Amino acid sequence: MGNNQKLTGEKRRVTILQWLKDAQKPITGGELAEKTNVSRQVIVQDISLLKAKNEPIMATSQGYLYIRETPEEFLHKRVIACTHRPEQTKEELYLLVDHGVTVKDVRIEHPVYGDLTASIMVSSRHEVNQFLEKIQSTNAAYLSQLTDGTHLHTLEADTEEKLDAACTALEKADILIHT
Repeated sequence: MGNNQKLTGEKRRVTILQWLKDAQKPITGGELAEKTNVSRQVIVQDISLLKAKNEPIMATSQGYLYIRETPEEFLHKRVIACTHRPEQTKEELYLLVDHGVTVKDVRIEHPVYGDLTASIMVSSRHEVNQFLEKIQSTNAAYLSQLTDGTHLHTLEADTEEKLDAACTALEKADILIHT
């Protein structure tokens, strides 16, 4: 922006959206705040408003990303085996989404019912938080609690490298089961 010019309201959000669409890498909230001469909190609110308009923006540890629609044939999928305590669920999901991975589902092998699968579909911390809040507010159990923490996830990403990096992070956290 320069010259301490402050964009206001809808014009600022349109500008932020265009910057995110044009960016080849994540843009931090601080960078957006500096470029628009507003506080970081205003940027957080702007991003929330854009997301409420169904703009596919993802918050990552590196900044905000505009998620471009990728035809399914260009997506890479992987099924992984994990084990952890229920209180590590947030850590597990954050590690995955922070690497640009979508967690499509969770699957367990039940001794009576066989394979049980539930859709998760989270690809950002916000979506993880919503998922965890829903579990908590409904007092639901995690499927993995039926198998002492052992479960599978179907992961999806636009590159194999993102899947590899996510699996490495899970391995370091002692969550990934080696197959």
